[in-house]
Amino acid sequence: MKKEHQFHFWYFALALFGLLLFQAWLQDMATTQAIPYSQFLDLLKRGGIAEVQVDPEQISGSLKNPGEGPAHFVTNIVPKDLADALQASGVKFNGTVRNTWVAAVLGWLAPLILIVGFWMFLLPRIAERQGLGGMMAAGKSRAKVYAETDTGVTFDDVAGVDEAKAELKEIVDFLREPKRFNRLGAHLPKGILLTGPPGTGKTLFARAIAGEAKVPFFSISGSEFVEMFVGVGAARVRDLFDQARKAAPCIIFIDELDSLGTRRGIGALGGNDEKEQTLNQLLAELDGFDPREGIVLVAATNRPEILDPALLRAGRFDRQVVVDRPDKVGRVAILKVHLKKITVADGLDIGQIAALTPGFTGADLANLLNEAAIQATRRGAESVTMADVTAAIERIVAGMERKGRLLNPAERRAVACHEMGHALAAAALPGTDRVHKVSIIPRTVGALGYTMTRPTEDRFLINRRDLDQRLIVLMAGRAAEELVVGDISTGAADDLVHATDIARQIVTRFGMCADLGQAVLEPARGGFLGEAPGGFSPRDHSEATAREIDLAIRAIIGASYDRAKALLASRRADLDAGTALLLERETITPADFPPLLQEGQAPGDEDQARSASAR
Repeated sequence: MKKEHQFHFWYFALALFGLLLFQAWLQDMATTQAIPYSQFLDLLKRGGIAEVQVDPEQISGSLKNPGEGPAHFVTNIVPKDLADALQASGVKFNGTVRNTWVAAVLGWLAPLILIVGFWMFLLPRIAERQGLGGMMAAGKSRAKVYAETDTGVTFDDVAGVDEAKAELKEIVDFLREPKRFNRLGAHLPKGILLTGPPGTGKTLFARAIAGEAKVPFFSISGSEFVEMFVGVGAARVRDLFDQARKAAPCIIFIDELDSLGTRRGIGALGGNDEKEQTLNQLLAELDGFDPREGIVLVAATNRPEILDPALLRAGRFDRQVVVDRPDKVGRVAILKVHLKKITVADGLDIGQIAALTPGFTGADLANLLNEAAIQATRRGAESVTMADVTAAIERIVAGMERKGRLLNPAERRAVACHEMGHALAAAALPGTDRVHKVSIIPRTVGALGYTMTRPTEDRFLINRRDLDQRLIVLMAGRAAEELVVGDISTGAADDLVHATDIARQIVTRFGMCADLGQAVLEPARGGFLGEAPGGFSPRDHSEATAREIDLAIRAIIGASYDRAKALLASRRADLDAGTALLLERETITPADFPPLLQEGQAPGDEDQARSASAR
């Protein structure tokens, strides 16, 4: 007999037993009748009582001759003195008994209710706050199950990464029409791993699958598998896949897979037993289920470099889909999706916004348009204009304006000539990003001034000449200070950090230094999150090579500084005039100062762009 059938049988047996008890009680009540105590005394004197049972407050019994009254009776006792007086006066009388059965039942039932209530409601909450949730719900999966309409997101709401969308659409089609794929022997991929930088839309893709697949969708975070008790996470993995098998075809989505899929054996003590057992169970489940069951595991992470190799092999995660930062065409598509929810002015150029935002992810673009809408609301406008978008970009990149921060005249002059040096160098060098705005208004991120530029196109390859020109633009701020003020300041600290980083990569990673050859001397920075702060980078070269690297970096930065200084010296008149104009207006554009225009740039092109330099 199955367990669920046994469960229903015991419920039926309990109900039948209760019914029999209730029937016996009704029969007893039907044959027993309450009589007055005075009648009982009369029957007692005449000898009509056959037998009695005396309780402290009641007397029950039966009659010798049922014709004189009920066969079984019950009566309430009256004190003897009072009964004698009442009987002598010929009054019909009876006693009363206080009904205490409710109090008696509550006396033993109330503590039981309190104990059960504490166990069912209060104890789990206390355990959850104390981190003991695994002890109270060991082995139970916490996955949320969505129907196809729960998320409110479809593939129409996802844009910018067409390749990833095509991969996932194929999985949805596989779930809808398995016979079309099975006719040639193809089977459904077991696992799909979505990787990419934060904010590129990995979780959004998963929600779109839920909206498109029209199959049950189990969504859970990787961190919800891991508890402080060893074995709890593995039990939850088993329970999740058991639920999925019952609901197949279906999709399981695990967000932040790196929470439980970290490479085993990492750490001084050999790793964490609970995490390793959870990962081992996940590997076993991926090997155990049949692709023909229609279960697809979709996972997302922005740290694929730390995942266990056994998790990434074919047969477990058969496909790895990179959801990368969108290019300009992708940004236009993403902006069109988000602009549907915002009231915009007629003629708003989406292409111009996409050009202003190189490197922005989908989440960045959504935040940008929200900031622009807030800016338009703040000024009481009826719609969002390009000026609001520009202000939002400046707000995101450089922070809010701090007009209350007052610089003394010497500091303002140093900042003005510093920013004008960046702007003139960028305008003079061919192939650099166009200058669109120069300002000496302090910002909340610590910048005392900033030079705003915009790339003319997305770049995927950079040659040595372009890198040298970037170094010249970065060093031009300090070179301008030395030329105009006659001294240098700490304002170039951020420029020096970026310049040193570019020079080091030229020497150690790009093989662009003739003295050191084309060998890679430092490993590439791993992952979509970049290097961990304070991380240790192994060195595979000698001390002599390390010294040559340091000398080469110094030589590259020094040469860039000399070239920047020579460039600005040749344009000293423009540098002085631009500094004076910047001190007067605080913010200028190429339309205000034509020397900032590059060759071929129209004087009326006054678009603002994201910051290439901020101090």
